[in-house]
Amino acid sequence: MSLTKSQLEEVRERFLSFLKDRGQRRTPERIAVLDALYATSDHIDADTLYTRLRNEGVSVSRATVYNTLDLLIECDLAVRHQFGQQQAKFERAYAYWQHDHLICVDCGEILEFCDPRLQEIQETVADIYGFDVARHALTVYGTCRREACPNKTEEVAEV
Repeated sequence: MSLTKSQLEEVRERFLSFLKDRGQRRTPERIAVLDALYATSDHIDADTLYTRLRNEGVSVSRATVYNTLDLLIECDLAVRHQFGQQQAKFERAYAYWQHDHLICVDCGEILEFCDPRLQEIQETVADIYGFDVARHALTVYGTCRREACPNKTEEVAEV
């Protein structure tokens, strides 16, 4: 899902305001990292983001990418996921619906899903325990049924 031009401007303004409030520098490189993250709807690791920026001619260091991602997480514009043994993956958080993940342990494919029943369960459990939920994360690991899964065994392929 792409953001509208006004939503992207709101994201930039929120980030710039966050940096100013904390006495951080508001650099073109940091904005480039933000824009690159928000240009993809996929989960992306920091090294891939760094390579993408460098290939686009952005003069940015790997450290700047990592540090900027940390800042984006701190101001709730990005989310970091640690899916098993994989490198940390990042995704945008602004104007992005609550969703959960299915991870194929064979090929690493990440599928997003949203099921309103999970929201209902979350609210029920929170009520029972007197808890105010800020957010939740559910990651389900298994094997995908795609024929194209590169690590699929014959036994799994027939399921």
